[in-house]
Amino acid sequence: MTGPASHGDILLAGASGLVGGLLAKRLAPARLVCIGRRTMPGLPEGVRQIVADPKDWAHEIARLNPAIAISVLGTTIRNAGSQAGFFAIDHDLVLNLARASREAGACQFLMVSSVGAAADSRNFYLSTKGKVEAAVCGLGYDRVDILRPGLLRGDRQERRPGERIAIALSPLTDLLTPRALDKYRSIAAVDVAGALAALCGAEAAGLFIHHNREMSGGIS
Repeated sequence: MTGPASHGDILLAGASGLVGGLLAKRLAPARLVCIGRRTMPGLPEGVRQIVADPKDWAHEIARLNPAIAISVLGTTIRNAGSQAGFFAIDHDLVLNLARASREAGACQFLMVSSVGAAADSRNFYLSTKGKVEAAVCGLGYDRVDILRPGLLRGDRQERRPGERIAIALSPLTDLLTPRALDKYRSIAAVDVAGALAALCGAEAAGLFIHHNREMSGGIS
């Protein structure tokens, strides 16, 4: 990337992932800036990339004037190697992104979390998600959109054996899950990406939490 981005850009972290890759294809290339630890192949022509070590992200983001920042960052404890490694990505890296983006002028922050996220959960994964949600909400954004999907369906490049089994069983488990609890059903990653794209630039201020039903039904 050469030169600072103009005000109004959309900053996206996690474009190399399942939802992030789908989302990048839905946003205007001229407005999109993707930040990551390595070059992200397959992005639409015209999308700018910032490739930097995460410890340098705040410095790189300070050069931008983003209107909107989006986090689709996330891993698993298995892939991270430990709970500490997982926390460093799903909490610390997300929060650092949000803080740096806010300081650079972003007014809206969107993030993909998880159904069941709660800071006081006894489940480490859900507790981590809940803690970072709460921390982001305290940064002073005009608007925060938190998407809490159930199990994501789609073709991932990384290996997640347990998730593959769950996806294979999802038609049955979704059928057995009553509509009142449909936030716990699986959801297509493309629907989550579509919801994120639709929410970019939403004008109403405040905190908004979105579950499967809103994402699958389309967000207006």
